[in-house]
Amino acid sequence: MFGKRLTIFTIFGFRVRADASWLIIAVLVTWSLAAGIFPQEYRDLSVVSFWLMGVCGALGLFLSVVVHEFFHSLVARRLGLPMDGITLFVFGGVAEMSGEPETPRVEFLMAAAGPASSIVLGALFYAVYSAGMRAGWPLQIEGVLSYLASINWVLAVFNLLPAFPLDGGRILRAALWRWKKNLPQATHRAATIGTGFGLLMIVAGVVNLLFGNIIGGLWLFLIGMFLRRAAESSYQQLVVRTALEGTPVEQIMKRDPMTVPPSLTIARLVEDYIYKFHFKMFPVASDGRLEGCVSTRQVRGVPRKEWERKTVGDVAVGLSARNSVPPDYDALMALGLMSRTGNSRLAVVEEGKLLGVVSNKDLIRHIAFKMDLGGEEEGEEE
Repeated sequence: MFGKRLTIFTIFGFRVRADASWLIIAVLVTWSLAAGIFPQEYRDLSVVSFWLMGVCGALGLFLSVVVHEFFHSLVARRLGLPMDGITLFVFGGVAEMSGEPETPRVEFLMAAAGPASSIVLGALFYAVYSAGMRAGWPLQIEGVLSYLASINWVLAVFNLLPAFPLDGGRILRAALWRWKKNLPQATHRAATIGTGFGLLMIVAGVVNLLFGNIIGGLWLFLIGMFLRRAAESSYQQLVVRTALEGTPVEQIMKRDPMTVPPSLTIARLVEDYIYKFHFKMFPVASDGRLEGCVSTRQVRGVPRKEWERKTVGDVAVGLSARNSVPPDYDALMALGLMSRTGNSRLAVVEEGKLLGVVSNKDLIRHIAFKMDLGGEEEGEEE
């Protein structure tokens, strides 16, 4: 889901990071406030005031989203669910879990914590706004506080929509999970509802744009697109996790894999192996002894004019935790390792002996077979 992320700060052991997409939303929120919302409410202020209020409102929204996700993370940690941190991205943020909740109760409590925190935060902003009105604070401050009170309540209501992966959708999933005793099926139904909500918001956005409500229509359209995509990807992630988690790679790997000798030239490696078999990585072995591996990444680092002179042994890299795993390594963790390192194949090694090779295609094929054999249990009516 995420692209490049920048760590902003760490609080109580949680890393708060911003996805590159957050820059887009920060600019869009500031523009919406400065050019649309505040000028409609406070007509006598200057353009500079509107833009300063827009920046302050965007920063306040940023802090509100952090608080919302922080309470998710605190409750999850308290209930024993490992949390990797908080990432802000386009249209909000997410508390990153390294696994699924173990029970419907854990899912419900973790999901409910976010909207509850937004309601409380909105009440606090409103209390400060009311105190400021009585004290005669500048209109610009009152305007920002009023916006932050209302936007937190809007966030709470929006997140309570029964559309997965919003908090309301997670609460719905918890209820369906408790009723059906089947997490994949509950996720499938909640995600389907989430997709439906997303489509409705897209249609509403288009209608608003056609009737001239550009800012409101743009927000509805973009949020609908995000919600639809997030619902679909959340279900797909659960399917992948369910299919792979707990399965050792030795059950999926290809045994007796093809190896190449270190004396092979780069030219012959490319012509006789890479172009022929379309593998991006080959283990390197000599006289039955595993010496490392060579991939297209190493080949790209060699000028083409040197392919006839350079050998595999000259460019091969040693086996490490980035390109090899033991046979009992969890298949889901292997998929995560491939994603982090960009390696599409991993050597499966035990005590220096090559047992096999597992590729992302092998993992995808395993997921497909699992879905084919267990589709009724995971996604359809019982």
